[in-house]
Amino acid sequence: MDTLNLLVDGLQSAVTPENLLYAAIGVLLGTFVGVLPGIGPAMAVALLLPITYGLDVTQSMIIFAGIYYGGMYGGSTTSILLNTPGESASVMTAIEGNKMAKKGRAAQALATAAIGSFIAGTIGTLLVAFFTPALAEQAVKVGAPSYFAIMLLAMVLVCSVLGASKLRGFIGLFMGLTIGLVGLDLSTAQARLTGGYLELADGIGIVVVAVGVFAVGEALWTAAHLRRRPVDVIPVGRPFMGREDWRRSWGPWLRGTALGFPFGAVPAGGAETPTFLSYITERKLASRRGSGDEFGQGAIEGVAGPEAANNASAAGMFVPLLALGLPVTATASILLAALTSYGIVPGPTLMADQPDLVWTLLASLLIGNALLLVINLPLAPLWAKLLRIPRPQLYAGILFFASLGAYSVNQDAFDLALLLVMGAVGLTIRRFGIPVLPLILGVILGPLMELKLREALDVSGGDLSGLFNEGLAIFVYVLVVLALVLPVVLGRLRARTASVVPKEKVGR
Repeated sequence: MDTLNLLVDGLQSAVTPENLLYAAIGVLLGTFVGVLPGIGPAMAVALLLPITYGLDVTQSMIIFAGIYYGGMYGGSTTSILLNTPGESASVMTAIEGNKMAKKGRAAQALATAAIGSFIAGTIGTLLVAFFTPALAEQAVKVGAPSYFAIMLLAMVLVCSVLGASKLRGFIGLFMGLTIGLVGLDLSTAQARLTGGYLELADGIGIVVVAVGVFAVGEALWTAAHLRRRPVDVIPVGRPFMGREDWRRSWGPWLRGTALGFPFGAVPAGGAETPTFLSYITERKLASRRGSGDEFGQGAIEGVAGPEAANNASAAGMFVPLLALGLPVTATASILLAALTSYGIVPGPTLMADQPDLVWTLLASLLIGNALLLVINLPLAPLWAKLLRIPRPQLYAGILFFASLGAYSVNQDAFDLALLLVMGAVGLTIRRFGIPVLPLILGVILGPLMELKLREALDVSGGDLSGLFNEGLAIFVYVLVVLALVLPVVLGRLRARTASVVPKEKVGR
């Protein structure tokens, strides 16, 4: 009850005309900046940081909350409309969302992303408010072996839903892992696959890879086929979600929230793994219902689940930030820098030392999340009309903003060359039917898996038993074994049943 009273007090402090105006400004600015390809919420917050100078800390946090959620939705918008994820956590949204857009269902994809973001963000923020102390205490107990096991499970699961050709899927995964190896070795600092280029010492950024493979690859593929097919205008479709869309979305919203929040609350969790797991979960469930063929063609569940997981993880990251002073994402690092600039040090004593600030911040997250829905849901049909731009002009604009987004990450012209290389990779995988999901999975999770593997082995002195010294890790490894063995066993049982039933019919 004390927590509820404190949250109500925070809402009373945040719900003033002036603070609501700041929240609305933050949401609008975050959305506008986030729509630029390659500009994720972290960069949106960093770019808009100067506008908070001269404001008090409460107003600054309210603007940051609006920018944060606005930037995330802006990244989802580019993923759906332009097949250009602004950050790695939006990759899953691009896979199904862009297919929906091309089928004239862009408005529905944008709407389910906005509503899922609102539901997940609201539930996640309430969980942060009520369970931060307990969750922070449990989060620090999850070690490197469990992280490694969870990421291994993600790779195994994604390989089990690759479709008819497992070989092409493994080729895509191998390509992604190879790209993820570029850079300096974590232990010896020896250069790996850099070709002598110093610019590759830090590896290839996921923004460059994602924007290149998705946006540039899509533009090149479209340009290669413009002569064969007439230039068409993609219809916008109905402006709102129908009853069937609601029926198919509410389950993924809740499941994505349940998957995303724990990963955000765990230090170094991030949003990439839960979005992958959410996509895989929804695809598996759809296969059981007999509608799995729609995945890869524009399934609304593939947008609703990952978007909810992404936003729930974004809310969960405030648990380690506020309770431990530990930023688990790039955006959290910027928020931490902003807090410390005001002389505020997040940590175990923050909620006791600065209760008014903490509860006003949490209340502003709820307000910013609500404003995001109120402002952007009516704009979904308007955003969708971007697709009515003729393809030559549309893809010329995509290439421009993709180049701008890739260049703005490090402000290095070398990234533009990498962007072109990744675009060629995207064109190649489309030409030979190699799925993009395992490639992106390998790029994102490959370096993280290597880091957690080394941490686990360092603690155990190089003994492989260090990978099995946590209960959670053992449980996840059991799931990995089941994921590998069950499909084989079930396949043989089906084959045996299919061979027996015809004989019985013949005997009759």
